[in-house]
Amino acid sequence: MKSKNLGINTICTHVGEVEDKQFKGAISPLYMSSSYAYEDVDVKRYPRYFNTPNQEALCKKIAMLEKCEAALIFGSGMAAVSTTMLAFLHKGDHVVLPQTLYGGTYNFVVEEFHKFGIEYAFAKGFSETDFSEKIQKNTKVIFVETPSNPLMRITDLEMISKLAKQRGIVTMIDNTFASPVNQTPTDFGIDIMIHSATKYMGGHSDILAGAVAASEEHIKQIWNLAKNLGGSLSDYTVWLLERSMKTMVLRVKAQNKNAKKMAKWLEKHPLVEKVYYPGLKSHPEYELAKKQMNGYTGMLSFEINESLNVGNFLKALKMIKPSMSLAGVESTILSPAKTSHALLSAEERKRQNISDGLLRFSVGIEEVEDIIADLEGAFKMVSKMEKI
Repeated sequence: MKSKNLGINTICTHVGEVEDKQFKGAISPLYMSSSYAYEDVDVKRYPRYFNTPNQEALCKKIAMLEKCEAALIFGSGMAAVSTTMLAFLHKGDHVVLPQTLYGGTYNFVVEEFHKFGIEYAFAKGFSETDFSEKIQKNTKVIFVETPSNPLMRITDLEMISKLAKQRGIVTMIDNTFASPVNQTPTDFGIDIMIHSATKYMGGHSDILAGAVAASEEHIKQIWNLAKNLGGSLSDYTVWLLERSMKTMVLRVKAQNKNAKKMAKWLEKHPLVEKVYYPGLKSHPEYELAKKQMNGYTGMLSFEINESLNVGNFLKALKMIKPSMSLAGVESTILSPAKTSHALLSAEERKRQNISDGLLRFSVGIEEVEDIIADLEGAFKMVSKMEKI
C-alpha cells in the first residue's frame, strides 16, 4: 500500500506487511534465515545489513507513520540513538541538547563523546535563546526530546527546525514518549525521528527494539555506520514488533485518555506536591503541547509529599507494577533517581529538577477507577505507616 492518504490505523494494520504468496495467510510470514543467496538475486540480503524481508517491510510502516521516505530498526532505542548521532558527528564537531534528557542518552554523551573528540553543550531551558546561545560554528546537530523524560517538558519543534535550517544543522528528536500517534515532528521540519520501539511501538513489555525514520539520504548515512556497528534486530523480534504496531493507535489513545484523568486526579491529591503532564493547564508548555501534539501521551510524573517514603509507597501498590520500562498496556511506575537517571550524580539530578520523591508513571489501559483505587490504597497505607 503506497497511498500517503491512508489513515493511521490503516497504516499500522496493513502497511509493511510481508505478503504470504504461498499460503495466503492473513499476517506476515516470518523469515528466520540468517543466510540468503547472493547469485542471481535482486537484493543481497544479510541480517546485519538491515534488509531481510521482515526488516525491510517493517521499515516501510515506520517510515509512513513518521511521514518519511525511509526507516531503520535497531536492537534497542540506545542503539538507534548512538548510531544516529555518531553517523552525523565526527571529531571536532559539536552538538546541542536539552538539559532534561533521558539518562541513557545523557550518559552516552558525557561518557563517550570525548573519546571521539565530539563537543557538546546542554541548553538550560527551552526557549530559542537557550538553544541559540549554545550553538557554535562547529555545531552539526541539535538533538531534542519532547516530551522529555521524566519531567514531560515540551520543546518547540518549529522553533528548533528554523534555528537549525538557518545554519545548516541537522535536527534529531527522540519521539518515544509521544509516539507517531501523538506527534509527527516532520510536520514541523525536524529531520530525523528516533524511537525506543520497546515502548509504545512494542507496547507489551516483551521486546527490545529501536527505530529511526528520515529522508532516504539521511537513512543511507545512518546505514553506512549501522552496518559496521552491528545493532540490527532479530527477525523474530521484528515480526513481534510488526504484530504489536497493528494495535498501537488503539493502545496509545486509551493510555492518553487514562493519563489525562490520572493527572487531574493526582493534581488534586493532598499528598502529591506536583504533577508533570503536558495535558494539564498548569504545565508550563501546555499551549505549545496543544499546538504540536495530537494527544498528550500516556506518560506523566508526580512528586509525592516529602513526609512519605518512596520505597514504602511503591511496595504498597497492588496492581501498578514498580518496573524499569514504560508504555506497556499495564500501568508501571518507577523512581527516576534509582533507575532511568541513576547514573547521573546527585548534583546533576538536582540540576535537572529530578528529586528523590519524583515518580515516573506509565499509565496503562486498565479501568481508570482501578488505577485510582490502587494509588489511593498505597497513599493511605504509607500515610498510616509514617504516623506510627
